[in-house]
Amino acid sequence: MSAAGRPGAGWWLLILPAFLLLVVFYLAPIVQVLAISVTEPEFGLENYERLLTSSAVQRVIFTTLRICIITTALALLLGYAIAYAITLASPRARGWWILAVLVPLWISVLVRAFAWVTLLRRQGLVNNTLMEAGLIGEPLPLVWNEFGIVVGMVHYMVPFAVLPMLSSMREIDPRLLAAARGLGASRGEVFRRVFLPLSLPGVIASGVLVFIFSLGFYITPAILGGGKTLMVAEWISLQILDLIRWGLGTMMATVLVVAILVTLAVFSRIVDLRRIFGAGA
Repeated sequence: MSAAGRPGAGWWLLILPAFLLLVVFYLAPIVQVLAISVTEPEFGLENYERLLTSSAVQRVIFTTLRICIITTALALLLGYAIAYAITLASPRARGWWILAVLVPLWISVLVRAFAWVTLLRRQGLVNNTLMEAGLIGEPLPLVWNEFGIVVGMVHYMVPFAVLPMLSSMREIDPRLLAAARGLGASRGEVFRRVFLPLSLPGVIASGVLVFIFSLGFYITPAILGGGKTLMVAEWISLQILDLIRWGLGTMMATVLVVAILVTLAVFSRIVDLRRIFGAGA
C-alpha cells in the first residue's frame, strides 16, 4: 500500500510544512544556542559552573526571580479584582470593561515604558504632585530602580492576568451562587467557599502566564531600570552584544528556556492549562 493510502498519512502530509517550519525556525536555533553554551570559549560545562560560583550571575537570577514573583502577585491581585468586576457587570458594562483591558495591549510596550519614565522621574507628575501637596520634601526615587521596573511590568501584565481568569469565571454556573445564597450563606461566604475555589484554575493559569512572560521581559526593565537593575533578558543582551561573551549569554538563555519548560510541566500537573488557554475544546 502506498504512503498516501495508509490511514492517517494524509494528516501527516498536511502538517508537514508547519512541522518543518517549527524545526527550522524554532527548534534548530534552540539547539544552536545549547551548542554554543557548551563550546564557547571552549568545550565543557565551564559556563554552567558560573551558576554556582559567580555572585554576579546569582544576583541577576535572584533579582529576576524576586521581580517576577512580585509582579505576578500584584498582577494577579489587580487582575482578579478586574475579572470579578467584569463577571458581575451588566452585558453593556462588560463590553466597556473588556475594551479597557484590551486597549493597553494595542499600545506599544516602548511607548508605555517611556510614559512611566515621564510620570515617575524626579521632575515627573507623581513627584511634583506629592511635593505640591506637602507629602514629601524632595523627589522620591521612583524610576531607574527595582520599584520602577515592577510598576511598569505590572501595568503590562495585568491584561494577561485578567483574560484567563475571566475565562474561568465565566464558566462558573450562576445557579451555584444562587443556591449558596438560598441556603443562607452570606455574600462573603459565597465568594470564599464557592466562587473563589471554582475560579482557582484560572488564577493558576494566569499566574503561570504572567510569570513566564516576566522571566523573559526585556524592554520595560531595560528602560525603567536604567541599567542599574539587571534582569536575565537584559543581562543576556549585555553579554552577547556588548561584552561578546557568547558562551555566558547562551548559557543563561538555555537556563531561561529550561526554567520556562519546567514551570509549564509542574503547573500542567496541577491544572489543565490547555483548557484554560482555550485549547481543550
